[in-house]
Amino acid sequence: MSIKYSLIERGKPGVAGGGEKRWYAVVKNDGEATIDDLVGEIEKFSSLSESDIRGVIIALENVIQKQLANGKIIRLDKLGSFYPSLSSGSAETEEKFNVSLIKGAKVNYRPGKRISDALSTAVFTKAK
Repeated sequence: MSIKYSLIERGKPGVAGGGEKRWYAVVKNDGEATIDDLVGEIEKFSSLSESDIRGVIIALENVIQKQLANGKIIRLDKLGSFYPSLSSGSAETEEKFNVSLIKGAKVNYRPGKRISDALSTAVFTKAK
């Protein structure tokens, strides 16, 4: 198994007009893994039924949504952490800042040690 990559040419970030263009590697996604795929894999490692696994995954999704919407950090041990962040405009003073300057929220993910370790030992193959 390896992570496939392709090359793209980009200008230098932050330089007007892009400056000198250089070649960079980007991940060439190799399909996707669906809930059905994950359930099938998990079944191999547990005594849980397909419906039990599917139920847990859906319940986890619902709980994560609720907790993130309440501003919580979700720590899933070795899997990693999900946490909310904001994007906003600025105000000249703290008193002049109001909620209308908040453009929106997004979810960030920080991988746990096992996932980081798995990616640090990944093998890379140029896509054809």
